[in-house]
Amino acid sequence: MRIFSAALLLRATLAFFALLASSSSSSVHAHGHDYAAQQVLPNTNANDDEQPHLMASGKMASSASQSLNVLKTPLALHSLNPRTGYLRNGYCAAPPGDYGNHSVAAVVTDEFLDFTASRGNDLRVIPGMRAGCKWCLCAGRWLEAFRERERLGDRVVPRVVLEATSERALESVRLEELRAFAVDGNGGGGGGQ
Repeated sequence: MRIFSAALLLRATLAFFALLASSSSSSVHAHGHDYAAQQVLPNTNANDDEQPHLMASGKMASSASQSLNVLKTPLALHSLNPRTGYLRNGYCAAPPGDYGNHSVAAVVTDEFLDFTASRGNDLRVIPGMRAGCKWCLCAGRWLEAFRERERLGDRVVPRVVLEATSERALESVRLEELRAFAVDGNGGGGGGQ
């Protein structure tokens, strides 16, 4: 009986904290992740890309990224509309807490949006998400699409902005694979057109 009571108490405590976290957030739950603790609050300043942002956790996230990209140069801003990145600051930086490794700066296609939705991650739930949008993708999902290109065609693989792709992408994807779909002149860029 004591084991049952302890398990019930633990379950109730976890449910309480989950409810508390979800009620204080208006975050999008794409990728199956809850971005409540990482979501960047909107910044109404005109120079949005140069201003620090206060996150829900109370920590500061600077848009002037100190991360490196796959070319070992400073990570470039990827998109503020829609606001992308694990920290929702426009950068595809993948901090240690980003277990999905949202490091690939991509330009999505309809074929990729269909592909990822078929795998349970419908990015179209994000306001404004459509083909041509820039989005920080999980390196593993980009690699999945890359591996399916023989079967589904090159357009299933999103084009990549190497200067905005975090070096953490190289934990899952080879640079040559990213270069094959690069849009920023650092590779053939032939894929995904």
